[in-house]
Amino acid sequence: MNAFKYKIDSSYSEVTNLMNRVNDDGIYKSVDPQTKGEIEICLVEALNNVVRHSYKEQSGNDIELAISIFDSIITFQLTEYGLPKPHMGKPELDYDPEDIDNLPEGGMGLYIIDNLMDKTEYNSESGKNIFTMVKNI
Repeated sequence: MNAFKYKIDSSYSEVTNLMNRVNDDGIYKSVDPQTKGEIEICLVEALNNVVRHSYKEQSGNDIELAISIFDSIITFQLTEYGLPKPHMGKPELDYDPEDIDNLPEGGMGLYIIDNLMDKTEYNSESGKNIFTMVKNI
């Protein structure tokens, strides 16, 4: 099993830097390009959600990322200490796909993550929020 741990500040620029470090560390060396793209979309979206929603775009807060690769499974665990996610259920989109002029401008990220990843799980307890994403590679 390969394991990687990262800790960043709660800012969008740090998310960008982290994504570059993950790529440089060879996390995706055994992942096909399409799956890599799906993982990157989900990881960026999840990290940006922490910055935006958990920490209300305030820097100076920790975001921890643990990545483990075992056999053909890659697991991403994001840990943060901001505001917990208010809805614990499966994300749903409520819009008319035929009405492209009125598509929602937000609220699609968790839906996309849930559909691209093979498993997601969110837990919040005693001020510690953990979001886990699992992808078969």
